[in-house]
Amino acid sequence: MKETYETQKHMLSSIEYSKHSWNICADLKVIAVLVGLQASYTKFFCFLCQWEYRDRKKVLHKKVWPKRQFLIPGAKNEEKEPIVASEKKFLPPLHIKLGLMKNFVKAMDCGGNGFQYLRLKFPKVSETKIKEGIFVGPQFRQLMKDPVFESKLTKKEAAARISFKELEKNFFGNLRQIVNNFLKGLQHHGMQHVIENPFLAFLLRILPCKPWISKRRAW
Repeated sequence: MKETYETQKHMLSSIEYSKHSWNICADLKVIAVLVGLQASYTKFFCFLCQWEYRDRKKVLHKKVWPKRQFLIPGAKNEEKEPIVASEKKFLPPLHIKLGLMKNFVKAMDCGGNGFQYLRLKFPKVSETKIKEGIFVGPQFRQLMKDPVFESKLTKKEAAARISFKELEKNFFGNLRQIVNNFLKGLQHHGMQHVIENPFLAFLLRILPCKPWISKRRAW
């Protein structure tokens, strides 16, 4: 089944979603379909706020963007009526981590020891996928526990990875300071495109200053 607006609407109708209003955990592509966002050439692609991706000057300096109050077809790249309410949708933890890992690897020095080690670590993964930082869950977990990989990184890369490990261990939901430390580590690593991410900025606005305990695993 293709991930289109029509197929998703039909599927939710078949299971009588309107009667139950369950929370839905999905990746960004599916969430975009569920809220009726335009599929390509999108200026406002964030379903949480009115983040203007193409306005590079604002992106570099503006940290707080207005929340999407209403999803109206024809406005802010909204093509169709939302199928599911925004507060009912969640991003999978592993999906977020793999996305951050992708940006981390793409910012690495391709000629450095750390990047060369990735080639040796995953010989069956294509050169293109490694350069793009495309990994799956088991590979991600291997790298997070690999001391050899850490020893091959530069000082800036290692500092960013330490912050990443702290974030991966505690995940986002427990402490605002963890996310702040992670962003600072990425900034030193030269990952400005991650610093600009509206989802991380949104998390900083809603996370508590003190940690809370959750019995649910991040995986």
